Amino acid sequence: MTTTSQVRVTHIGGPTALIEVGGWRLLTDPTFDPPGRRYDFGWGTSSTKTTGPSMTPADLGPIDAVLLTHDHHGDNLDDLGRAMLPDAGSVLTTESGARRIGGNARGLAPWATTTLQAEGRPTIEVTATPCRHGPPLSGPIVGDVVGFALRWDGQRHGQLWISGDTVLFQGTHEVADRLRIGTALLHLGGVRFPITGPLRYTMTARDAVQLCQALRPHTVIPVHYEGWRHFRQNRDAAEREFAAAAPDIHRSIRWLEVGVGTEIPG
Repeated sequence: MTTTSQVRVTHIGGPTALIEVGGWRLLTDPTFDPPGRRYDFGWGTSSTKTTGPSMTPADLGPIDAVLLTHDHHGDNLDDLGRAMLPDAGSVLTTESGARRIGGNARGLAPWATTTLQAEGRPTIEVTATPCRHGPPLSGPIVGDVVGFALRWDGQRHGQLWISGDTVLFQGTHEVADRLRIGTALLHLGGVRFPITGPLRYTMTARDAVQLCQALRPHTVIPVHYEGWRHFRQNRDAAEREFAAAAPDIHRSIRWLEVGVGTEIPG
């Protein structure tokens, strides 16, 4: 059985990251459109992209699987990202998203599991984890979202988890209760929209600190925290929150240089 503890993560920008492990090349939430366009998110909400990606789809090479937390918001799947989905080996996403995408898409409900298998590579068990992309009872408005926990033989510190766009709620605490997380890619930014005032739709760094107190991960990689006008907490503000956290949590934070592959303890 093939095992590995070596993981390489390239933060391409926004929620988009390339995860390389044991010969697998996995891509999260493909967003490759150039900046400047305004995107409608529905129900009176919209935002403008202010920063482009560090790489193009042509720069990436082949992708074995796309881990798509949700397909219906342009800051998680834009036009150029959508165009590359048919060329990926598979697309793992929400059940409703898989119905919309069709083709090579596999839908997963929260806590459902599937596997990625190929000769000469470690089998990766992928578990969809719950997300709530907004305040209580906002599900019918914001739509379905999932995170992904990845497990393979040889992991030293625990599973690799992509939180997806979510606030803190019972489902994120269930992740801490049910899984041992070694590396967490946390979607931050403290998203708010003028039409809904103080209501938030993703975690702030303070929320992330609270979650990490339960998760106790070895490595925390912030993603999806700037590059759009609807993000309300940029890196500088998040760093201040992390600096005030307990030393073990502060030490776990890894800000990746965008566009540069970084070796992460598995």
